[in-house]
Amino acid sequence: MDFRRLTYFVAVAEELHFGRAANRLGIAQPPLSRQIAQLESDLGVQLFDRSRSQVRLTQAGETLLLRGGDILAQVERAEREVRCIGEGAAGRLRIAFVGTASYGVLPELIREFRGRYPDVELALSAMNNAELKTALIARHIDVAFARPAIFDDEIRVFPFHEEPLTLAVPENSELAAQDRLPLAELKRETFVLYPRRPRPSFADHILEICKKEGFIPAKEVLAQDFQTAISLVSVGVGISLVPRSVSLSPRHGVVYRAYEGYNPGTTVSLALRQDNQGVHTQNFVTVAKSFARKIQKEGR
Repeated sequence: MDFRRLTYFVAVAEELHFGRAANRLGIAQPPLSRQIAQLESDLGVQLFDRSRSQVRLTQAGETLLLRGGDILAQVERAEREVRCIGEGAAGRLRIAFVGTASYGVLPELIREFRGRYPDVELALSAMNNAELKTALIARHIDVAFARPAIFDDEIRVFPFHEEPLTLAVPENSELAAQDRLPLAELKRETFVLYPRRPRPSFADHILEICKKEGFIPAKEVLAQDFQTAISLVSVGVGISLVPRSVSLSPRHGVVYRAYEGYNPGTTVSLALRQDNQGVHTQNFVTVAKSFARKIQKEGR
């Protein structure tokens, strides 16, 4: 069925007057009458009872008005939805991140993006760096927040947020009571590092910091993720170097202390595929870059 003829039919059926329907459609009456006649011929039914004084719908016409109105409304809704998705105002964006990123400014960025694009569905998931890289390349996610940065010829990377490192120590340890904690003097402590795999990883970043301070930890305990690492610290297994943002969420059995010594900090990076030109992804990157400049200006 021709959608244009269906539109013409609905107009006549609602007006029950060819002249008014023609004015409503912005066309002349004779072409409208020919289109309705052609529609009746195509369907093999009479849609209108016509007289000099009145136009009425037949039973077939009443059924077509009911169904045809629904069809046109669905087409209009589909056009609106497709247009909104094409403009980035609706649709779906898949965001993945390393666990520690959820303790920093990332939640604020997510809220800001939601405020600007409330009808865009956000699919959020936590992954380690290796999973992030694999998911990006396989197009299973749209953007990733990694720590440290992930590199590949297929991936673009933007620094998002840099922050210093801080020490996580058991609450009941002697270290928790000390005001001054030179990192070089902690060489006999057990360092809880994460992730266990894959390597190189954030664990290797911490080991490089220790080397800069002139030592290798006397003992290392490897955890698969930072939540496990903090849990091990809370039960007295050892100490851990973590992003400062982790300290913003108190954990029973753990206290956080600044330390003296080499502190290059750690950066959360925003990563996406080189060929990802999707409007949702580009809108998100624009908001993320603006947000990153704002928090940098605020000194966070």
